Amino acid sequence: MKRRILIVDDEPRVRTSLKMVLEPTYEVLQAADAQEGLDLFRRESPHLVLLDVILPGMDGLAVLEKLQAEDRSVPVIMLTGTKAVKTAVDAMKLGAADYISKPFEIDELRIIIAKALENQELEREVRYLRAQVVHRYGFHNLIGKSSAMQEIYSKIEQVADSRTTVMITGESGTGKELVARALHYNSARRDRPFVALNCAALPETLIESELFGHEKGSFTDATARRVGQFELAHTGTLFLDEIGDLSPTTQAKLLRVLQEREFTRIGGVQPIKVDVRIVAATNKSLDELVRRGTFREDLYYRINVISLYLPPLRERGEDVALLAKHFLSKRNEEDKRPPQDFSKEALELICRYPWPGNVRELQNVIEQAVLWSQGAAIMPDHLPNSLKSDTKSSTLREDILSGRVSLEKAVMDFEKDIILDALRRTNYVQTHAATLLGISRRMLKYRMDTLGISRPETVPAASDPPSMTQE
Repeated sequence: MKRRILIVDDEPRVRTSLKMVLEPTYEVLQAADAQEGLDLFRRESPHLVLLDVILPGMDGLAVLEKLQAEDRSVPVIMLTGTKAVKTAVDAMKLGAADYISKPFEIDELRIIIAKALENQELEREVRYLRAQVVHRYGFHNLIGKSSAMQEIYSKIEQVADSRTTVMITGESGTGKELVARALHYNSARRDRPFVALNCAALPETLIESELFGHEKGSFTDATARRVGQFELAHTGTLFLDEIGDLSPTTQAKLLRVLQEREFTRIGGVQPIKVDVRIVAATNKSLDELVRRGTFREDLYYRINVISLYLPPLRERGEDVALLAKHFLSKRNEEDKRPPQDFSKEALELICRYPWPGNVRELQNVIEQAVLWSQGAAIMPDHLPNSLKSDTKSSTLREDILSGRVSLEKAVMDFEKDIILDALRRTNYVQTHAATLLGISRRMLKYRMDTLGISRPETVPAASDPPSMTQE
């Protein structure tokens, strides 16, 4: 479909010339005065407007203001005589995309129009992507119905739209960066930069340059000026992940930035003012680090104004199934696969597992299960063995502590399972199984006799050399 261009000019000759130049590429609408132009703009929704600066009744600047009030996303290019260039410049200050002087060069006109339409498309794409990001990181999209998560939602809603520094604590994999993004995208800074820096991922020699930037020639490898993360996050949010890993020297410089709202690049002399909201996170106990003297107490109090604690997944059991189904649905949607569900047995395994890697581990397991599965449901066979063995271990522990099984019986059952597994893996070749278990073949044979383990009839006999190992 051709893009529509509206020409608003009181000179018939100009309108005709423009129509002849543009019509092969664009659909052209014409208006001889301001009112007709406004009516066509509202009725036909053009993609771009060519607007004369001087019009009868209402000048071009007044028309521009009305067009901007109707729809600021439509670019307006001003048409001006050589004596009205200053007016055209004023129009650009009011929001016009560009201007061109009469008599105009055809190639120049085409280039200006194409550039304005391209910019319009880019701006629309940016607005769409920004809306998608805001939706994705809205606090209502954090998954969890547990009381702990409900409290997190409430706190995010209360503190998001402020410039207060927030400290997020919790084990690795609990979703601290997701909460930081939710704080940013639900604040008045949502249209400004969100910059994330993992303080533990950079060596001490680079962290200061990464945070504050450096000037060309300030050290051996500084071949050009580098803008730091604070500068990039200006008017937005800077997320400092694993802040507990910062060295005392960097902590002191960070404290100064938070106090003075300014910093100096490495090798620079001019202070740079910044407006940045800090959201920090750590999986360490900063209280303990302060007591040890490895984390500055004054910095701790500066960043720990509002504290959000993300509990590990094992403490939010009611959220596990909800998260698992969310990740399953999300992965299938991304891969354009038919919807799937979990079998009852698979979901029970998922819900019983303690998830030491928290939400990140759960997401990885579900994505792997989707790759292994072919049918309409995720089955236990599609899940890692760690889930099954850990679940069995947890059940056995409960049986012992509840008195249903004696410790001696549990130890014997566990030993029998391990030996059987080693024998199966080595096709019941006892020498190989003993090597796998780290014991002698004679000891293995003794334990097999004690536990009542024998080679199944379905397994063909294999030659085992006599043991030369003395117990």
